[in-house]
Amino acid sequence: MSLAESAAEPATLAWQAFLGLAGEDAWTQRIADLGLKAKPHSWRGRAAQQRHALELILARLSRPGAKPPAPAERLALNMMQEAVWLSDTLPEEPRARLRAELLRGLTGEATLIPLFHLLRQAARQRARGFQVHFSGLSDGTPFDLLLRRDGVEAELSCETISAEEGRPVPRQDWCALMDGINPDLQTWLAAHPGRYLLKMTLPEGIHGPEQLSGLQRRISSLLAAQRRQDSSADAVLKLDPLVLAGAQMSGLPHQLRAQFGPDAHLAVTGDPNGGSVFVLAARAGQRNAVAEAAVRRLAVAAGSRLTGTRPGILAVLLDDIDRNEWRVLRESLELEGVVRRFFTTPEAKRLVAAGFTTRLEMFGVQPPDAAGEGELRFRNSGHPDAASTALRPAIASGG
Repeated sequence: MSLAESAAEPATLAWQAFLGLAGEDAWTQRIADLGLKAKPHSWRGRAAQQRHALELILARLSRPGAKPPAPAERLALNMMQEAVWLSDTLPEEPRARLRAELLRGLTGEATLIPLFHLLRQAARQRARGFQVHFSGLSDGTPFDLLLRRDGVEAELSCETISAEEGRPVPRQDWCALMDGINPDLQTWLAAHPGRYLLKMTLPEGIHGPEQLSGLQRRISSLLAAQRRQDSSADAVLKLDPLVLAGAQMSGLPHQLRAQFGPDAHLAVTGDPNGGSVFVLAARAGQRNAVAEAAVRRLAVAAGSRLTGTRPGILAVLLDDIDRNEWRVLRESLELEGVVRRFFTTPEAKRLVAAGFTTRLEMFGVQPPDAAGEGELRFRNSGHPDAASTALRPAIASGG
């Protein structure tokens, strides 16, 4: 047996066990659906590839003759094996709950990320010296995990929130807009070669398909009429020459991000061989409020998913967020600020700590793009158990 075959064998065994848990029919249907949705030649297709990257990784690893897994893929396999191990340890009814959660992640716009977030949290708490009981699955408790260490217990609940909830211009709407205007844009650019920048200011963001289709029509009309500006209460469009220093395609994304900031939506299209470039940049009238959206989820979860009879911990996975956006949230202390303000409210009285992570930490990305220690965690100093030595590994601020 070759070294490659030897390395690939554990992946094959893990996959076969996981497939038995998910069910072959459900998995086959899911991958077929993603094949239709995640097409690489559209904005929405590429967004679907990113959102469902975990499932697509597992599908690739399941193919006969697949290359040995890369480090990030190895972490995915480890969590897959955790799911199988957990299923084997559960009685019939809790095992059925686990499978239902797995199948929920293979349906529609859902993903496997919430389930893998739970499995990762359990593994991390065990590594910190806690006994971990899957109380949500086993006992139907509102919290997911019961942690025990040195005679002290704590409740831990896992939450997954999309950064889309804090964006006035959701990325899914931006992708739909780009797909809608692209045919007209390509036709226009072929007839008007050059370098252009279309700046869009959307005072109230985008809300609903009607506004989205109206914006698409206005962009197409502006180009067709060869006008430079179109203004209304809900959108201001301005077409200018693209004048960035050394605006070559290779360095253009970085220059645009530096100019328009982390909250802007950017798109670049054109013919790099012919030198034609068309940039679209959109910003809402207010900044993104991802941190505030995350804390709103904390408030709801603290009241509904923790009993208050033990110290409570919330582990939040921020999904649909890119490296730069996550880094800015951490380094600007924006997320820390809103969390610490939340800790002063009555809604936080059950909460001894809150931790935040993303797919970057889940799949092994290192700082500065990811949080140190695998998560960004804040301790609620106002909680009676904030100084607990037994709980310290799970609640100490860090990351």
